[in-house]
Order: sequence, then structure tokens, then C-alpha cells
Amino acid sequence: MKTFLHIIFFVSIGLTLLAQDTLLCQGHHWTEDEANLMMKKFATEWQDLAAWKLRADKIKSGIKEGMQLDKLLKIPTTTKTILHSKKEMDGYSVENIALESFPGFYITGNLYTPNVKKENYAAILCPHGHLRDKRFTDYVQLRCAVLARMGAVVFAYDMVGYGECDQVDHKISIALLLQTWNSKRVLDYLCSRPDVDTDRIGMTGGSGGGTQTFILTAIDDRIKASAPAVQVSAHFFGGCVCESGMPIHKSIDHQTNNVEIAALCAPRPLLLISNGGDWTRNTPRIEYPYIQKVFAAYGVEHKVENVHLPMEKHDYGYSKRTAAYNFFAHHLKLNASSIPYDDGYLEDFVTILSKDELKVFNKDYPRPDHALDENEAVLNFLKF
Repeated sequence: MKTFLHIIFFVSIGLTLLAQDTLLCQGHHWTEDEANLMMKKFATEWQDLAAWKLRADKIKSGIKEGMQLDKLLKIPTTTKTILHSKKEMDGYSVENIALESFPGFYITGNLYTPNVKKENYAAILCPHGHLRDKRFTDYVQLRCAVLARMGAVVFAYDMVGYGECDQVDHKISIALLLQTWNSKRVLDYLCSRPDVDTDRIGMTGGSGGGTQTFILTAIDDRIKASAPAVQVSAHFFGGCVCESGMPIHKSIDHQTNNVEIAALCAPRPLLLISNGGDWTRNTPRIEYPYIQKVFAAYGVEHKVENVHLPMEKHDYGYSKRTAAYNFFAHHLKLNASSIPYDDGYLEDFVTILSKDELKVFNKDYPRPDHALDENEAVLNFLKF
């Protein structure tokens, strides 16, 4: 009898996983031609703001249910913060920071703050894409430091499984959920700071960081301006488990893609940064016009823009960063004139720090003893 029950149990689990797999939209799920036709089909399914809002609610629910966000919403969280090693720079400072995302699991990063004392700063979340130590790279440091000198508290944090957020593998089955939850907890932290103006919070990241940006923006209205770079595509759904490994694009009664998820930002300001060398090459013709239609339904066409760089490839390089600087300066009321300018923004005032200087956990500040260790411990704690 016991063996029979075990067989029934494993068969039911297998059927559940099979059903979930059939709902996954991964990688180049559609061809460019198919995506073009699907965008036309989506456009016929709503004609006015009221109809779009009904569709938007369905898409938003699909994201939350697909990633099983409710499981984490039930877990008590703490406000424990590890913050140390403040380094004073030219117009900004850098600190090493860790937040307890949920008991025993840590978000690791760096906090960049302006050195001009004010009662209320803007704030910007800066997730990154796929590279093991990307938070420590010069281009991430440049972006964060410039935005901080312009007047924002900037939180750069590790992608799950990379950098110091290595309590789990990046390919853990719930990576998409963990990354979204970590972003939400970073947002919680920034909103809790008395020096942050909660009406001026932005978010930006490139590639996988772009995915994190448009997903959190879609489900959390506290993000007031969003700039996903080189990732919003009608045909490409993200090639990693952290982007499309859970069924957030499709359910038994709806189908969507990352274009519509990005459009959930409306009527808040949105900047799409695209280029000619990856899956965003069609943005001016396919993705952007659809999102413009959504913003037009709200009567705020001026709040969405596309910077397309057809001669460039997949990165968050200088021209893409400077587009984001102007976008956030305008919509978050930052001081762009605080950055040297000579036929373009000058970033040479930024001091590039070493990995050791930016690490949160070291011999003086070890990871807490109760930290969960490896995938199984995290999955068991969260009851997955």
C-alpha cells in the first residue's frame, strides 16, 4: 500500500511538472516573424484603456502566480542590514552592504550615496546581468557612481548565484523568484531610509538585469521610472532559468511576452535601450510601437522613449549609460550638471575599486553563521 501511494505521489508530481513545462516560454520561443504576428494579435485584444487595464491585471497576476510569489510573501522578513567600509570619493561615497532577504539568505551589494547633504534623495536599484563578478566591473561602478553624484542613493546588488550571493547556484529552479524577491527587498530597504524620497525611485539594469528591471517594475508601483537595457524583445523570452524558468508568460487562459510585461510600467516613465546586435534589433519597429500604444491609452506618450543604437551590440556601455543618465535626470529630478561634460558626459572622476574593497563578507565581516547553505537548504526552507 505504501509503495502504491508513493507511485501515485510521484506520478502526480511528474504530471504537475509536465504541465508547468508546457507553459514555459523560453529563449527564442518564437521566430521574429511569429512574434510580429503575435504582437498584432495582442493589439486586437484591447482597444481602449479599460480593456488594457483588464489585460494588464491578467498579465500581472500571471507573473505573480507563475513565480509563486505568494510563498515568499508569507515568510516573516527582517530589517537586518550589514553596512561597512565607507569610502569617500569625488562627489559620492561607496559602502559594502548586505540585506537579509529572508531568514538565512543574503542580498550582497554596494551602496553609492551622494556627498551633498540633502533631506531627500532619489534612489535607483541597479541589478546586473550574467557574469560571475559583474558587480565589481568598471562599467557597473561607473554607472552607479555617476548616478550617485547626480543625487541618487544607488544600490548595486549581485545576481542570484553570482558574486557574493553564492548560497545557491544560479541555475536553481526558483532563480526567477529569488531574484525578484531580492529586488523587492532592496526596494523595501530603500523605501525605509529616511533620506530617500519614495516618489523618486528608479531601476535600471542590462541584459538579465534588464529582465529583473521590467519584472519588478511590472508588479511593484513603487518603481517610478524604469530603464531596462538590451532585453525587451517580442520573440526572445530570456535564455536563462532566472528569466523564463517559471511560467510567468503563459497560463491556461493567457499568453503574453516581455513586451507586454515591460508595458505594465505605464503610465510611469519608461526608457527602452536597444541595439542592432542582439534580440532587441527590432525594437523601433515592433516592441516600441506596441508599448507606445499602451502609453497613448493613458494619454502619456511623452513618458516612454526608445534609444536605439543600431551600430552597437549587447552591453550596457557608455552610450547606453549616458542615455540612462539623461532619462533619470529628467524623471527623478537629478542634477545632471554635477557631472563633467565635454561633448558627452565625462566619467573619469570615478575611482574604480577592487573586488576586495567592494566585498561585503570578509574576515572582519563574515557571513552570519545561520546562513542557509546550498540549493537544498534554501528550497527546503521555502518549502519548494
